[in-house]
Amino acid sequence: MRFASAALALSATALVAAQNVVVEVGSVATAEGGIFQFIPNDITAANGTTVTFRFTGAPGNHTVTQSSFADPCNPLAGGFDSGFVFIPPTNTTETPEFTLTITDDSRPIWFYCKQLIPAPHCSAGMVGAINAPTSGSNTLANFVSAARAFQGSSGQGEGGLAGVGASASAAPSPIAGGASLVGAPTSGAAAPTQTSPPSSGSPSGSGANTSPSPTATGNGASALGSSWLLALGAVMGVIVA
Repeated sequence: MRFASAALALSATALVAAQNVVVEVGSVATAEGGIFQFIPNDITAANGTTVTFRFTGAPGNHTVTQSSFADPCNPLAGGFDSGFVFIPPTNTTETPEFTLTITDDSRPIWFYCKQLIPAPHCSAGMVGAINAPTSGSNTLANFVSAARAFQGSSGQGEGGLAGVGASASAAPSPIAGGASLVGAPTSGAAAPTQTSPPSSGSPSGSGANTSPSPTATGNGASALGSSWLLALGAVMGVIVA
């Protein structure tokens, strides 16, 4: 009887470890909360749980970048980073996904979107947390408030697949149906050192999509391409006064 109880307990543990949480990245102007959000943005996940970020906002151009409670809109050194995933208005065939596996559930994992077009998404409240405290000063609500109060441009340093408390095994995929990926993470985590948005240009590498970099150039002009900018501008006109 004890053996059976132990076996059941182990089976329950395995089920918990095998759980997958899905988070939608980006939304539409008519949705509650608008375009710039992670849905849900408050996640509870034990070690071994996978958290899959689905880039469903169309049009959309977002990242999932690890930060810290103290500095919500700048990359965490050694943190994970999906890179910029661009979803055109016409993309209806494939949904790129970036999947993290939780490796340390003993402390919170904070993240944000580092996109700056048409305005910093982090300052618009596009942030989230995994295993955030429900009481005290370091709550998700306080993290969101700090992000909204952030001044200036969000940090653009590039992280890697392996983060602090969570790691991914691959860059976002599939990249199809007109979607593109810029600043794809590599194996391991790189300390973010870049302090300004990447210049306009195409992703490098064999077979790379030739869409321009999805951030702003130094003079503030968009490098997204005219069709994408017009589409986003039309959507933003609904929610920005």
